[in-house]
Amino acid sequence: MSEQDVRMVVLPTDNLDESIKFYTETLGFPLKFRDGAHFAALDGGTITLALATSVDHPIPGQVVVGIKTDDVDASAKAIGESAGGIAKGPYNDAHERRAVVYDNMGNGLVFYKPREH
Repeated sequence: MSEQDVRMVVLPTDNLDESIKFYTETLGFPLKFRDGAHFAALDGGTITLALATSVDHPIPGQVVVGIKTDDVDASAKAIGESAGGIAKGPYNDAHERRAVVYDNMGNGLVFYKPREH
């Protein structure tokens, strides 16, 4: 099995501005970056707390755990060979290789590995 490291929790939101305001002003999480009106990353200490609308959320409406891995394909294959499910098999986006999967109880996971440019 490849090496895994939980690095992100993605929360769904219907209003990014209000969610950013709540998490920064009410809870004090610093804003790391924002991508338009669809995605924001907050500094949660050892993990990133991400806020995403359905446009950028890997599984809209669910809390999703982001797991950094050294081998996205092997991690997704292991899920597929077990009692989990594949929502979107390994693919490359602008910044990383990723796979969107479900664990054996239907919880959303994203395996990702930053791509070298």
